[in-house]
Amino acid sequence: MRDTLVLNASFEPLSTVTLNRAVVLVLQDKAVVEQAHPGLRVRAAAVDIPVPRVIRLCRYVRVPFRRQAPWSRRGVLIRDQHRCAYCGRRASTVDHVVPRAQGGQDTWLNTVASCAEDNHRKAARTPEQAGMPLLRKPFIPTPADAMLLALGAGERHALPDWLPQTA
Repeated sequence: MRDTLVLNASFEPLSTVTLNRAVVLVLQDKAVVEQAHPGLRVRAAAVDIPVPRVIRLCRYVRVPFRRQAPWSRRGVLIRDQHRCAYCGRRASTVDHVVPRAQGGQDTWLNTVASCAEDNHRKAARTPEQAGMPLLRKPFIPTPADAMLLALGAGERHALPDWLPQTA
């Protein structure tokens, strides 16, 4: 099912919702369609609206301040776009830069996406000890970055130019 990006009234990203939830928000006049999928429409007896890709809430929603997105294996894979930090191939696992055996933790700066082969080859060593330099340094995504990254590459490129995009 397609994910629809929800923006606050101030145009800051809040979350993603299913297509059905986005249509309900628009029909209840709680949101307006900022960008639609070209050529696609939702039709019913008394309804004909474009299929929303980005909606904006009509009222501002106060969100508690969060410095960073919560860490998760899925989040690391999405942040690194499912690309291995050692060879650039498709990644399916998460590797600890400083291995857990040496005291490494599950944090954004200590984990990278890795293919199973490189993860096994590096084993319980640091990249320097294994002679496997990182192609990209790990970083801490903001909650908005994490949400935009979760949309997927195809969806991100179709978002409006005025919306801030991550690497």
